[in-house]
Amino acid sequence: MKKAKPILFLDQDGTLIQEVPVTWQVDSWDKVKFMDGALFNLGRIARELNYEFVLVSNQDGLGTDQFPKEPFMSINKHIIETFASVGVQFTGIHIDVSFEDNPAPTRKPGTDMLVDYINNPNYDLANSYVIGDRVTDMQLAKNLGCKGFFLNSGTGFDIDEQSKKWMDENPEMQFVSNWEEIYNLLAKPTKRVEEIYRETSETKIYGSVNLDGTGVAKISTGLGFFDHMLEQIAKHGQVDIYLTCKGDLHIDEHHTIEDCGLALGTAIKNALGDKKGIERYGFALPMDDCKAEVLIDFGGRPYFKWDASFKREKVGDMPTEMFSHFFKSFADNALCNLHITAEGENEHHKIEGIFKAFAKAVKMAKTKSGNPNVLPSTKGVL
Repeated sequence: MKKAKPILFLDQDGTLIQEVPVTWQVDSWDKVKFMDGALFNLGRIARELNYEFVLVSNQDGLGTDQFPKEPFMSINKHIIETFASVGVQFTGIHIDVSFEDNPAPTRKPGTDMLVDYINNPNYDLANSYVIGDRVTDMQLAKNLGCKGFFLNSGTGFDIDEQSKKWMDENPEMQFVSNWEEIYNLLAKPTKRVEEIYRETSETKIYGSVNLDGTGVAKISTGLGFFDHMLEQIAKHGQVDIYLTCKGDLHIDEHHTIEDCGLALGTAIKNALGDKKGIERYGFALPMDDCKAEVLIDFGGRPYFKWDASFKREKVGDMPTEMFSHFFKSFADNALCNLHITAEGENEHHKIEGIFKAFAKAVKMAKTKSGNPNVLPSTKGVL
């Protein structure tokens, strides 16, 4: 299923182009001036971020003798084409022509112009924004279930006390002073935190994972050695892991270990988000007599290879046959390539070396060290 896409609902006058008193309408070519930074920063947003662009504008009395459609339509066409030249393609253009003292249901902050976006699984309105220069734009955002940027650039209307009070009461709406600030707010990295959850008739697993943590681990699976190995992932991968599993250990250890691998793999896949800026690949390390090598690629395709053998039936309370099964379960649900090789004499060292190398591989691959908005793939998708 296609991932829902967030939208930037953009006002036109006072947001994309400057408004000119006293009419506050761009009804002649001599009034056309783009807002400082709008073209450059919206171009960056189009290239680097995953937003759809929709124009939403109130144009009081458009089509009347006081505000003829021409030259407005020509000016609007010029605006759309100019933004297209920097990569900003408007997938929707919605213009209301009613007056403020006799508003139609389509006039902002009404939503009748935008019904196609509401309750539509293709759009992520909770992470969408309305960007405009009036409190009615922010009220539209609230009515849509979006967030908002109130662009107070000093070139349009003054903000009255009632509007300031409304903004104070709605903290999901932010005052901004320029387009560069908007870009920086949209481009800043989000927290890579995800819930760990899996519930079946065999296991109940819950907790959370934070890919940008400090290595904190609070783990309880009922298997002491397994807990110790999962703690290695947290500590050496610099990932915070909170995980509790209530499994059918009265039968055996299989379901607990397998389902923890599945749940942890799903959580890390989801926490990686769109994977922009990550290193993607990653690790080998020695541990006394043992050498462990783990190669990982969070490239969106599951594949697993295992080259390690054990002479003992168990290490601690964990069956050695379940070591490979845990990592295969992780790879299947994390949608990653995972190749693991280990050799050595001490069985405890061997498996601990594998878990530590795996942790280091995850740490390397999850790290954002490049452009945080560039996907590490020539295909354009992971």
